[in-house]
Amino acid sequence: MSNSDILILNVDDNDGARYVKTRILQGAGFEVIEAANGTDALTMARRLRPTLVLLDVKLPDINGIEVCRQLKSDPATWTILVLQTSAALTGRDDKIRGLEGGADNYLAAPIEADELIANVNALLRLQRVQADLRNSEERFRQLTDNIEDVFWMFSLDGSALLYVSNAYAGMWGRQPQALERTPGDWLEAIHAEDRAPVAARWQLAGAGEPFDEEYRLTLADGGVRWVRDRAFLVRDAANVPYRLARITSDITERRDMEDRLHAADDNKNDFLATLAHELRNPLSPIRNAVALMGEAAPDNEALHRKARQIIVRQVAHLSRLVDDLLDVARISQGKLTLQLQRTELHAVVDVALETAQPMLASRQHSLTVDVPPEPMWIHGDPVRLAQAIGNLLHNAAKFTNRGGQVRLQVKLLPDRRVSIAVHDNGIGITSYNLPRIFHMFAQGATAQDRAHDGLGIGLSLVSTLARMHNGSVHASSPGIDLGSSFELVLPLLVDEQAAAAPAPPPVEAGPEALAAALRPARKPGVRRLLLVDDNVDSSEVMGELLGILGHDVMLVHDAERALDVARDYLPDTIILDIGMPKIDGYTLARMLRADPLFAGTRLIAHTGYGAEQDRRKTRDAGFDFHLVKPANLDELGRSLGALPGHAHEKE
Repeated sequence: MSNSDILILNVDDNDGARYVKTRILQGAGFEVIEAANGTDALTMARRLRPTLVLLDVKLPDINGIEVCRQLKSDPATWTILVLQTSAALTGRDDKIRGLEGGADNYLAAPIEADELIANVNALLRLQRVQADLRNSEERFRQLTDNIEDVFWMFSLDGSALLYVSNAYAGMWGRQPQALERTPGDWLEAIHAEDRAPVAARWQLAGAGEPFDEEYRLTLADGGVRWVRDRAFLVRDAANVPYRLARITSDITERRDMEDRLHAADDNKNDFLATLAHELRNPLSPIRNAVALMGEAAPDNEALHRKARQIIVRQVAHLSRLVDDLLDVARISQGKLTLQLQRTELHAVVDVALETAQPMLASRQHSLTVDVPPEPMWIHGDPVRLAQAIGNLLHNAAKFTNRGGQVRLQVKLLPDRRVSIAVHDNGIGITSYNLPRIFHMFAQGATAQDRAHDGLGIGLSLVSTLARMHNGSVHASSPGIDLGSSFELVLPLLVDEQAAAAPAPPPVEAGPEALAAALRPARKPGVRRLLLVDDNVDSSEVMGELLGILGHDVMLVHDAERALDVARDYLPDTIILDIGMPKIDGYTLARMLRADPLFAGTRLIAHTGYGAEQDRRKTRDAGFDFHLVKPANLDELGRSLGALPGHAHEKE
């Protein structure tokens, strides 16, 4: 801003003195207006708003000190600079009285021209600095009042609150007016367990001690909010501290996330420890059974039969663990899919009971089944629903001491829903565990007569399957040793849909019979088999089993030789491993299909890969069947006896 933009009001009742000061100011480029008394000076100042008033003390109506006081006390004129002047021989008390009346500076006559201009320029510079400071403070206030964090400004010792932003009321749930009366009122909202340590740390903050605290606030509704509170010293240009500033942030979501991450990490560690334990459990009896078979006399049929039974049971247990792990992967990746169809609930319940029966029998539980006789149609995946009900039965058997009572109760609800409940008189569930019983990897207490087993996946899978069927599941228990109840509730199909549903195929006992019932039965004949697998032990054992079943079997342990052997042997069925070195099973299958000799040969994939994308890849490569290791004799028999084209029905 140039001097020509600055308006100065020159007030003096002495015409000569007023004239001289006006000429000096105009000579410096300022715009000047004049007044000869205090009344006119106040009127002109309020109307024209000059930047500076050059004000003589002795005026005929109102003295200059009173004029200055009125200007400085009026909100419309308080920012106008006042340079007080007086005649010669003005005493020290007069200068003090003028400055205390609000004058920004005081000059005594005689006033030299350069002295007057220097004082005016000095006051203008001060005004610009003050204006910049006010603008900066306003920008700061607008910024702090429009952020979610609370910004505070305290005296250096932290005892006096100078400023708090608007976010305080929302975060603290208390009114900022209370802080004006009691600066320490903010401490009252801090959780009782955190208040004393925070107060102690805050007292040290003014001395320069670090203050970076995380603590809880107790809200009026009883809720808890986590905050992070940081303080730092504000220093002037000479690096001298003169204020204490604070920023408080709401970290409730972060703390909740951290708690969930810690819980997930604990669950993961528990799961890995459990998994290691569960995988070792069946390996030990398998190894011992194999050693027993090696040491026993060949004619000791009872001992060999017992060893074989041990191996079969433990391999089945291992297979169940692997299936559980695959379900975990599918759930976590959102890839668990359903094969939805009109399904009659009796068939599902029968399969679930057949699946759980060995566990119930091994623990000598009595089972009561209460199912309405009328048909109950639902829109669901029969295999997955049987798995869910079987998991509830298995869970009841596992957490009930030997010789307990388990009850499966199915009943129709009045709102077109069906309730499938499993009750037991087992060890019960604590109030702590009830809310987390359906969490992945959650494990409860252990029955008195059994070792801890399972991966804590079954109930989580039941919960997921219930949601995917637009149903729900919940658990209840009166307490420890008072048993538990799990209820799965599913929507029923309306009558018209049920009436239109085709009759279900005859269902034999066992989950595998669901798929087998959809395929035409065919007694397997003797086949010429080529088994290709780089795992020598695995292929030799399977070869022996297939030989016992009456088939002619040729073994090859690398894909490179498989083509030559196949051309000489001309098998009608080739069983291929997928994960072989150099040439994998997919490539070998395509090479076989490209040869007219094997256009009609049955190709069976026998692999540890069992995801849907793996099955799709075997179909694309030309396989007729996809078996997941370890395939049992029933699966092998069906794949050898069924017609090609039914390859991927058994998922």
